[in-house]
Amino acid sequence: MTIQNQFRLNDKVAIITGASKGIGKAIAMALGQQGAKIVLASRKQDAVNETARALITEGIDAIGIAAHMGDDAQIKNLVAQTVKIFGGIDIIVNNAAINPSFGPIADTDSDLFDKIMQVNVKGPLAFCKLCYPVMKQRGGGSIINISSIEGLSPGLGLGLYSISKATLIAMTKVLAKEWGADHIRANVICPGLIKTKFSDALTGNEKILKQVLAKQALPQLAEPEDIAGLALFLASNASSFCTGAIYTADGGYTI
Repeated sequence: MTIQNQFRLNDKVAIITGASKGIGKAIAMALGQQGAKIVLASRKQDAVNETARALITEGIDAIGIAAHMGDDAQIKNLVAQTVKIFGGIDIIVNNAAINPSFGPIADTDSDLFDKIMQVNVKGPLAFCKLCYPVMKQRGGGSIINISSIEGLSPGLGLGLYSISKATLIAMTKVLAKEWGADHIRANVICPGLIKTKFSDALTGNEKILKQVLAKQALPQLAEPEDIAGLALFLASNASSFCTGAIYTADGGYTI
């Protein structure tokens, strides 16, 4: 097999959460352009329908299914509908996340902790567990969890978010170790500051942005597409011997 063919995803089925915009949309486009059938998941059906139409115009086989990662019933429906429509699941990308709090961790409460952990950790774990038997039956698959450099080196004001993203990293390693015998790989991407709606509060703050760029080895703000190539590598046979690994895409911020 040529190196070009190792990146092809023909006949593979991929589900991407948080896929209506930003990093999720960019990853969906990249996987679809390499031949994967794409299931776009996000909270609002209208939003994923719009993104699906954008992919379809590029010749990609794509559908949108509304699914909130904080709702177990919606996660179950996402998996069931994907299997019904496409016959299986080969690749999942846990990209959906929330961060409703910014400030000292001493000012947070247990309800906020539960809300963040439900969407950023418990939902992705439930999703992986539901996909596991389907992927096992298909002979294996790839799980890609989108964490953050905040899960590696917490910044001030993002305490609960950092805790959730660190937990997602640990979860990825557990899945890699337990499911490797079934040829299911699990890896995690830790992006730095990316220009998305999710990060508007940071990228829109000139002082914070200047501080981040000054610390990076590469002095530029990244776009969602800068994460898509790494996700494609992890989804494809090009990374067939990679599992349980942490990949930073942060412009050298964590050096």
